[in-house]
Amino acid sequence: MGIEEARKRIAVITALLEKYNYEYYVLNASTVPDAEFDRLMNELQLLENEFPGLKSKNSPTQRVGGQVQSEFKKIPHKRLMLSLGNVYNEDEMRAFDKRIRDLLGTDSIDYMGEMKIDGLGMSLIYEGGEFQYAVTRGDGVTGEDVTSNVITIRSIPMRVKEKRAFEVRGEVYMPKKSLEELNKRAAEEGKPGFANCRNAAAGSIRNLDSSVAASRHLDAFWYYLVNAREIGQHVHSASLDYLDALGFRTNHERRKLHGIEEVISYIKEYTAKRDSLGYDIDGLVFKVDDIDLYDRLGYTAKEPRWAIAYKFPPTEVTTKLLDIVLTIGRTGRVTPNAILEPVRVAGSLVQRATLNNEAFIRDKGLMVGDVVGLHKAADVIPEVTGPLIDRRDGTQTPWVMPETCPICGRPLTKVKGLHYCLNPDCDSRKIETMIHFASRNAMDIDGMGEKVVETFFAEDFMRDIPDIYNLYNYRDGIKALDGWSDKSIDSLLYAIEDSKKKSLERLLFGLGIKEVGEKMAKVLAKRYKNLEAFYALTEEELEEVPDVGPAASKSIVGFFHDPLRLSEIAKLKEAGLNFDYLGTDEVDVNSYFYGKTIVLTGALNRYSRDQMTDILEGIGAKVSGSVSKNTDLVIAGPGAGSKLDKAQQLGVEVIDEETALDHLGKVGQ
Repeated sequence: MGIEEARKRIAVITALLEKYNYEYYVLNASTVPDAEFDRLMNELQLLENEFPGLKSKNSPTQRVGGQVQSEFKKIPHKRLMLSLGNVYNEDEMRAFDKRIRDLLGTDSIDYMGEMKIDGLGMSLIYEGGEFQYAVTRGDGVTGEDVTSNVITIRSIPMRVKEKRAFEVRGEVYMPKKSLEELNKRAAEEGKPGFANCRNAAAGSIRNLDSSVAASRHLDAFWYYLVNAREIGQHVHSASLDYLDALGFRTNHERRKLHGIEEVISYIKEYTAKRDSLGYDIDGLVFKVDDIDLYDRLGYTAKEPRWAIAYKFPPTEVTTKLLDIVLTIGRTGRVTPNAILEPVRVAGSLVQRATLNNEAFIRDKGLMVGDVVGLHKAADVIPEVTGPLIDRRDGTQTPWVMPETCPICGRPLTKVKGLHYCLNPDCDSRKIETMIHFASRNAMDIDGMGEKVVETFFAEDFMRDIPDIYNLYNYRDGIKALDGWSDKSIDSLLYAIEDSKKKSLERLLFGLGIKEVGEKMAKVLAKRYKNLEAFYALTEEELEEVPDVGPAASKSIVGFFHDPLRLSEIAKLKEAGLNFDYLGTDEVDVNSYFYGKTIVLTGALNRYSRDQMTDILEGIGAKVSGSVSKNTDLVIAGPGAGSKLDKAQQLGVEVIDEETALDHLGKVGQ
């Protein structure tokens, strides 16, 4: 067979396979037996092997997985991927509708009601009629390129009739049936299963081996044509029909709703139906149907004003309170936790929940052995609502706060209603202290999360913060643990070594000094330049520093006069950690921003909000979180909302990001 004949045959087979994929995965109908589909796929693979130059990146043969990546590339979104605001009851939904009608000056609005799929937000990019890449939501500004995993989802079209460039957004999810099959296989292999469909979908998409995603039978619903108006679509419901026509799998539980009463009826209908669906939903989404109204309605800093998510009331279940145990945090704070008879609530298996403090248990009237109500606050955090008194049978026992720490046995101290273990050598406090030190906002040691710290502590590889920098001595011991390879050990040791270069403010925060948060650590580092400068400071001197009050100054002085802490700091210096502030003090008093109180609002494209704050504070400005009569300047990006409105009302100067960068001398850099 010649190359031209092969090209034609490949085109024919590809068209057939894509047609059969669409029929099976989107329409839930099949016009050919599996054997015929497999025969065509095998023929296509043979032709592509013989003529590799004819293989397309979107070929059906590329959808079976097998690509292994070292990491996912970061990709900025072409347009911000904003989140939605939430409402939780009928009154809040009616208030949203009233705001919309008031803004538009109309009596009634048409909405599109849709399922809020509990999965992983995704964006697909198409150009010239062909799929280009898939990117996760990420932080809304930048996501991860997960194309190799997403193309294993057979319902996603690789080619479409629309030749103009467009972006479609939706949700990748795991069907309930797929989760059941996945967890059944895991149980047979003696491995842990996934708690819920969302975790399973997210874990599959973010696995570096695409064959894993391919094996887990994920699917997706697409619910938003981003640049609809650019391709002639001006009504959201019609744009979804258009996506259907292009071959995308949209959710047909959607409905056009005329006014708020139909919206409320839709909510009641699907609150009752949610458990009968073949996929998890955690709410409903309502969008103004007329896309041409979106610009008039506008955006807040984080979300569009023309859409809202209705979150279902938390599902409450009952279970048995088996015991109450204590955990000890890095500051020594003691927290009671409920040990529960395992129960599934809102999609995940729950076996424990925090009980906050002694007063919480007393006010709820909880007893060990009680049957209790349990729900997920905001559908996320397990919360015990209280005992079912009429279910008591006399076997329940009152719970009394222990007088000693369950970990180290030392007496507990009660301060303002909260209990503390004040023993600095308590194992639990040591573990929590190391977890905090390695955390992202402190020394940012990638790969040293909570479970790793707990395991290394149990194995006696490290007992305090300085031991982190001696872990290379335990390479063989780490490798003997499950899940560790030479590559993962090298990555961890590299991250530990790299953390030595961090600036002083991160070290100050990471040391876990009580009352010293990220912002205060930055202020102190900039003022005193070197960690050892803190040895001689007095409380009076520290209280002269902006935002440092009596409690913080007392805590800081106490920390740097504690022999145990000084010994740890000496070991960190010996290990080679940087003790200096690496920022700049060169402040141009003639700068456009010097001395001004500035508010950031809306999305920034060049820098993150934190980065821009660091830049502005570094040149003598003060960045505030709210607009007031004391605000000198507002830097507003796309989606700026109430802060921009208030600035305009007060007559505060407003500039965009490009103008700010121009004043900073960073345009084009």
